[in-house]
Amino acid sequence: MKHTLSVLVENEAGVLSRIAGLFARRSFNIESLAVGLAETPGISRLTMVVNGDYRTIEQLTKQLYKLVNIIKVSDVTNIPVVERELLLIKIYLNIAERMEVIEIAKIFRANIVDIATNSMILEVTGDPGKIASFQLMLRKFKIAEISRTGKICLTRTSQVNSETLRINSSNE
Repeated sequence: MKHTLSVLVENEAGVLSRIAGLFARRSFNIESLAVGLAETPGISRLTMVVNGDYRTIEQLTKQLYKLVNIIKVSDVTNIPVVERELLLIKIYLNIAERMEVIEIAKIFRANIVDIATNSMILEVTGDPGKIASFQLMLRKFKIAEISRTGKICLTRTSQVNSETLRINSSNE
């Protein structure tokens, strides 16, 4: 099962390297990793997506706490969160295909950030499902390059679980 870990660390040289080393030594693959400054100066937030069962993730969390500069580790997999990703995608297309791509971009609220006679770069943000759907819709065009950030998230103070709302509304 995929787990999302939110990790607060002191913003010091070598922290990411130590975390990556811990995962490598235990043969864990980090599927997605996003790092940025947090709300407190000198603190960064890492959001990681990793595969493993609950017991394995619990043990990995304990190992993370043993590392220097780790402040807090939270498994937010089953907690209501707001999650987002960013995708930049460059596609090659001809003039006839351009309008179709623009229509797809409108549906997904994507931005055209660069355009040339035979190519276009699009930017879209959203939850991982939206990003995957957008990428799937553009698959029939010649994709030149893709850059995807990986998931970032914050826990919902409201405790409203949008995933549960989506499931419940589709069952009605």
